[in-house]
Amino acid sequence: MDRPSAVERSLREAAPHEIFDVIRSLIERRHHARSVELLMADYAMKRLQPVGVLPHTRPPVSVHGSAAGRAFGAQEPHWVYDDSAATVTVHLPVSVRGDRLGVLSVTLRTGEDGPAADVVEELQECADALAHEVVVAGRDTDLFLQARRAERLTLAAEMQWQLLPGGSCARPEYSLGAQLEPAYAIFGDSFDWSASADDLYVTVSNGMGEGIDAALLTSLAINALRNARRAGLDLSDQAYLADQAVHGQYQGSRYLSTLLFRFHLPTGDVEIIDAGSPRVWRVRKGVVEAIELEAQMPLGMFEDTVYVPQHLKVEPGDRLLFISDGVYDALSPSGERYSLRALAASITGTRLLPASQVPRAILQELLGYRGSHPAADDSLVMCLDWHGRPAPGRDGQDLPRTTGV
Repeated sequence: MDRPSAVERSLREAAPHEIFDVIRSLIERRHHARSVELLMADYAMKRLQPVGVLPHTRPPVSVHGSAAGRAFGAQEPHWVYDDSAATVTVHLPVSVRGDRLGVLSVTLRTGEDGPAADVVEELQECADALAHEVVVAGRDTDLFLQARRAERLTLAAEMQWQLLPGGSCARPEYSLGAQLEPAYAIFGDSFDWSASADDLYVTVSNGMGEGIDAALLTSLAINALRNARRAGLDLSDQAYLADQAVHGQYQGSRYLSTLLFRFHLPTGDVEIIDAGSPRVWRVRKGVVEAIELEAQMPLGMFEDTVYVPQHLKVEPGDRLLFISDGVYDALSPSGERYSLRALAASITGTRLLPASQVPRAILQELLGYRGSHPAADDSLVMCLDWHGRPAPGRDGQDLPRTTGV
């Protein structure tokens, strides 16, 4: 088959809306594939949506209980035989830097021994190259964004999703995953992250209001925080300047509860500013506990607020969860509020899942509790697994990590 560099070159030279057509042609020509399909994860992370020209696409498949969903969840190739047709369909995760985008499904003729290891490896290289190009293509085509939509987004949700860095990411030191619900009609919750060589910045926000008003407030605050961070300011000044931007616009009538973190990757030292923020839970050696923080004023509530960071340290194996008020305020059909005990049980029940899958699993349980009762607010869950920086000369492969089941 074409070398990976040649595959990547072909993808770079293709028009953004044609990159999947290019990779499909390459695979069909080399492996005489019967079919090649790209499935994109929808915004709610419940379905895998076929890429095609709307409305002429195949039906979606569930993330849960399907062969493609198994590859998506485990982030490993998974194949299924069809003895009657003498074929095998290989499902390959399409991900970039830990962000799970979808699945590439390739149907091949098969012999008695199934797909050769080198064939699966080549196909995974194609899926990896495609993942990078899908992210880049999003600047110039709506094809892949449209494929993610199981239903129409509200305008406010469109604005909110454009703010987000992704659904998950991973480095040797940490793994991150986050999810919003309801995915297609977000109010004001948001999250952000950014990493440099030695620092990881994480923010989780719970904005007030609904619809466009909430989206505009969140957009202002997130972009103000990014502007301050990219100017090289410390965490206190990032919070201060975002606070001034929001207060200058709304004069205290609207504000944003925000949690700001700076993780020092070499040491695990953490700076935290709790600006009236979502709550934080920690799982350490199997023990689930809420982390008590000193609450300071939400961003934009008062003029010239001074923010003082607190400090803690994370240890390899720690799991942190950031959970917005929409989870705690969820009501059952009989009007009973979702309890802290139920949340702690849900956190414990997802302890074996990787960070990228935990938010969806917790929110799915919350939806089951709420039933058909409509959500009164956003629900946001972010999960961070801390692995610690590998010692010099080690690649981190043998560090303790949380694995899927």
